[in-house]
Amino acid sequence: MKSISFLEKKGVDIKTSMELFGDVSKYNDKLGEFLVGIHTKIKQLIVFMQKQDLQNYNSCVRSMKNDAKYFGFNSLAEKAENHEERSEAGDLYYISENINDLIKETNDSIVLIQEYMNGNEKGEEITPTTESAEVYSSDTILVVDDSNIIRNFVKRIFKDKYEIGTAKDGEEAINIIEANKDNGTIKAMLLDLSMPKVDGFGVLEFMRKNGYLEEIPVSIISGDSSKETIDRAFTYNIVDMLSKPFNDSSITLVVEKTIMRKSPEDAEE
Repeated sequence: MKSISFLEKKGVDIKTSMELFGDVSKYNDKLGEFLVGIHTKIKQLIVFMQKQDLQNYNSCVRSMKNDAKYFGFNSLAEKAENHEERSEAGDLYYISENINDLIKETNDSIVLIQEYMNGNEKGEEITPTTESAEVYSSDTILVVDDSNIIRNFVKRIFKDKYEIGTAKDGEEAINIIEANKDNGTIKAMLLDLSMPKVDGFGVLEFMRKNGYLEEIPVSIISGDSSKETIDRAFTYNIVDMLSKPFNDSSITLVVEKTIMRKSPEDAEE
C-alpha cells in the first residue's frame, strides 16, 4: 500500500477523514469496503434510473454521498449530492443527462483507490513476506477472495476432490505464492479483483513480473463484469473470467478448465 500522502496529492481530503477515523491504519482497513460499496452503488443507481425509481435512487445516492465524504472523496460526494437533490425533486431529466458524469467520477475514484492499495508508487515493488504464509504439502487450488462466504462456498464444492487453500486479500495471496514457489503445489488459482491491501490486478501484475503466470493458471471470479474490467483482466495470461454470483456447475467448469490449462504434456516439457 502506498503512503497516505499519495491520496492527499490526488485531492482526497485525508485531514478531515483522519478526524473521523483517528489514524491511517483504521482508514486503510475500511477503504476496501468503501471501494466495493461505491462500485456496487453505481450499478444500482443505473438500474434505479432505468426503472425511473427515484425513491430508491435517492436513498442509494445519499448513501454514496455520505460514504464519499467519510473517506475524503469530496468531488464524488459533491456530484452524488447534486443527484440526491435532483432525485428528491423528481428531476429524472437531470439524472439521465448527468449520470455519466457521476459514473466517470466513481470510476476515477475506484482506479485511484486501487492504485493506492496496490502500493506501486514510483515503481515500488510488492515485497512478499513468507514467514507466516502457509506452505502446502499436496496439490492445492488457491482461492483468493475477501469474502468468507465465497471462500467457504468453493471449499464446500471441492472438499472431496481437491485441497483448497485460501487468502483473504492480495497481499496474503502473494505471500502464499512466494512461500510455495519451489514446491509446485498450487495447481490453479481463483482470484477476485476487488480486495483490500492489494487487489486482484496487483496480484496479477506481481505474478507476471515474476513469471508465476506461466506456472500457476489463474481464473478470475469477480462481481465486476464491465467491458473495461474484462478487457483489462485479459491483458494478463488468465484462463477464464466468471462473474458473481455463480452456482456450483459454473464454478466447477471454471476450476476444471483452469487446472487443465497445463496438460500433462506441457508439464513434462
